[in-house]
Amino acid sequence: MKAIVITSPGGPEVLQLQEVDEPELKDDEVLIKVEASGLNQADTVQRSGAYPPPKGASHYLGVECSGTIEALGKSVSRWKIGDQVCALLSGGGYAEKVPVLAGQVLPIPPGVSVKDAASLPEIACTVWSTVFMMSQLSAGETFLVHGGSSGIGTFAIQIAKYHGARVFVTAGSDEKLAVCKDLGADVCINYKTEDFVKRVKEETGGKGVDVILDHIGASYLKQNIESLNFDGRLFIIGTMGGSVTEIDLRALLSKRLTVQSAGLRHRSPENKAVIVSEVEKNVWPAIVAGRVKPVIYKYFPLSDAAEAHQLMENSGHIGKILLVPQFSG
Repeated sequence: MKAIVITSPGGPEVLQLQEVDEPELKDDEVLIKVEASGLNQADTVQRSGAYPPPKGASHYLGVECSGTIEALGKSVSRWKIGDQVCALLSGGGYAEKVPVLAGQVLPIPPGVSVKDAASLPEIACTVWSTVFMMSQLSAGETFLVHGGSSGIGTFAIQIAKYHGARVFVTAGSDEKLAVCKDLGADVCINYKTEDFVKRVKEETGGKGVDVILDHIGASYLKQNIESLNFDGRLFIIGTMGGSVTEIDLRALLSKRLTVQSAGLRHRSPENKAVIVSEVEKNVWPAIVAGRVKPVIYKYFPLSDAAEAHQLMENSGHIGKILLVPQFSG
């Protein structure tokens, strides 16, 4: 089969499409013939050499895909050959075929194409596990997501609105903020021209928001804490703005704040299976109802993975970027 290989750690140019051995299938896995794979920030960091895959995972890039089940492990009971599915992967999505644990596979939601379904597993599992399962965002609360026009952001806006939250977003251009507004965001803040802390306080009567989802990290920590309401919850899922900073713990104590952080890729298979099950139960109905839709920016053939990575790193996209092994539009 063909797969994208990291020829050496570096920039997008190190990605090459090569002929590789087909993967071996374990008893508790299914083999998916890939229709599409989603790009994620984790892929660009892994390509640079700073984010190795979990032990035992494929060393090829790609943490989500969609396609058709081509083979079944001996102990797999739910799925059958020919099923059209999407899946949360530990790696290996940038290929024509990928094995995945059966517990990390999801049916394609009705109304979503097989190709577009590749945009869903990583963002749905990330947002549901952090914002809802851990930070317990509930109806009537206020929610701020940074990078509202990203794949994570466009999904988080929709699912938070579906569950009755008032949604705040930050983004870096009026074009991106317009898309966020169309998706349901109530308060749209251009972080390049506005102080988001000041705007959040103005819009909440000085209280602050209840939950924040942040991928920036160190450079936003102080401002995020200032932007939280009493009993507020900050969830950090990335460190694009650095990983080391100082914090005055009195700010947490005085407002009873919770600061949490977690990745998805290095969780145990058992934990991932729980999250995937919760996503199917709680998120898929919102998609079926038409209240949450994939936001796709562009499709690239698998052979153009380097170009796709360049686009992602330039932050010019809105929503998800997908790779397709056989380019079809």
